[in-house]
Amino acid sequence: MAPTLRIGMLGLGNVGAGVARLLEQNRELIEHKAGVGLTLSRALVRDPRKARDLGGIQVELVSDPEAIVEAPDIDVVVEVLGGTHPAKDYIVRALRAGKPVVTANKDVMAEYGAEVYAAAEVGGVDVFFEASVGGGIPIIRPLKESLGANRIQSVMGIVNGTTNYILTKMTLEGWDFGVALKEAQDLGYAEPDPTADVEGLDAGRKLAILSSLAFLSRVQPKDVFTEGISRISARDIEHGRRLGWVIKLLAIGKELDGAVEVRVHPTFISAQHPLASVNGSLNAIFVTGDAVGETMFLGRGAGSFPTASSILGDVIAAARSKTSPQATLGCCCFVDKPIQDIQSVETRYYLRLTVKDQPGVLARVAGALGQAGVSIAHILQTPDEAARTAEIAVVTHRVVERQIRSALAALEAVPDVGAVESKIRIEA
Repeated sequence: MAPTLRIGMLGLGNVGAGVARLLEQNRELIEHKAGVGLTLSRALVRDPRKARDLGGIQVELVSDPEAIVEAPDIDVVVEVLGGTHPAKDYIVRALRAGKPVVTANKDVMAEYGAEVYAAAEVGGVDVFFEASVGGGIPIIRPLKESLGANRIQSVMGIVNGTTNYILTKMTLEGWDFGVALKEAQDLGYAEPDPTADVEGLDAGRKLAILSSLAFLSRVQPKDVFTEGISRISARDIEHGRRLGWVIKLLAIGKELDGAVEVRVHPTFISAQHPLASVNGSLNAIFVTGDAVGETMFLGRGAGSFPTASSILGDVIAAARSKTSPQATLGCCCFVDKPIQDIQSVETRYYLRLTVKDQPGVLARVAGALGQAGVSIAHILQTPDEAARTAEIAVVTHRVVERQIRSALAALEAVPDVGAVESKIRIEA
C-alpha cells in the first residue's frame, strides 16, 4: 500500500480553505499523480475555536506554529499566510528541518528568495512557489524547466487582476478611474487600501520573481521601477483608441546587452497584440525565448480555487520529491547581472498637453521637444473653443527616459503650455 504524506498548512483563510476543498474534491486523481496518499493533517490558525466551513473535511486546528513547522509527523508544509512576517521565518525553519515547502507568498519569494533557497539547500529539499505569480497560471515551472533550453529575451504581462479590471471598465464602459476602483472594491477585487495594486507595487514584486527566473539573476522589488494607473484618464484611453492602442498596466522584464530592465507602468500596446484582449480580472504573461519564440500563459490570476490549483500541483511535485528523491533545479540565479537604470531605458512615449489655442503653439511645443532630442512621430489636436485652449496628444519616436524628462521640464517652461497631463510609455 502506498504511504501517506501528512500536510501541515500555515493559514486557513480563503485560499487555504480552497486547498482543502479541492484536495477532497479531486483526491483520487491528485493522489494518483502524487504516487502517495495525502492527508491535510493540521492547520495553523489564530483561533482554533472559530467555526469553519471546510465541506466536512476534518483538520486539526492549532495556534502554535511549532506543531507544523518542525513537527516530526508533518511531511510537507503549505504556507498560505501571506505577508513577509512571520511567514518567512516559518518557511525557512521548515526547509531547514528537511520539509519541502509549498508557498503562494510573492512577498517572501520576491524579497527573501536567496535566503529561502539557502535554507532549502541546508535541508536537502525544495521550495515550490507556482502560486506566487499568476494565481492558477502555470508560469514558474515553465520558466524554470519547460523553457530551460531558451535564453529568455523578455517577459511582459498583466499580473494584477485588480488593475486589469479597472482599466477594462474604463476602456469598455467609459468609466472614470474612481468609479471603476469603487466597483472593484465592492466586488472584492480591490482591498479597502488599494495602493499596492493601483500603484504597481504588487505587480513589481511578481515581476521581480519572474525576472529572477527568466534572466538567471537575482532581481528584488527595489530594483523594479513602478508607476501606477491612478492618473490614467478617459481622455488618454480615447486618444489611444484613435491611434489603435489599448492601455494596460504591464510588468515588463527584458535582458539587453547583459543588463536586466525591469519596470511596471501603464503601457499603450497595439490593439492587435495578444495582451490587448485580456480583460476583466484575467492575468496573462507573454514570454519570448530565442528558441521557442513567443508564448503566452493566460488564466485566472487570483481566487480560491485557481490558486489552490497551483498549490496542489506543487504539492504533487513535493510529494514525488519526498518518495522518489531526485536532483531538483533549485535556485536559478546563477549569475549577477546589473539592473538597467530607468533613466537609460529607451521606448516610445505618448504625451498629453493642455495648451493655449493660438498660432505658433505647435511650433513652440515641437521646439521644446527638439531641444531635448525628442523626435515627434504623430500629433493629435483637439480644440476647446469655449475655453480657448487645445488638447495636444504627442507620440514620439524611440527615446531614452532621461531625454523625455528633460523634454517635460522644457515644455512646462513654455508659457503657452498650461499643463502636461499625461506621460504614457508605448511598447511597439
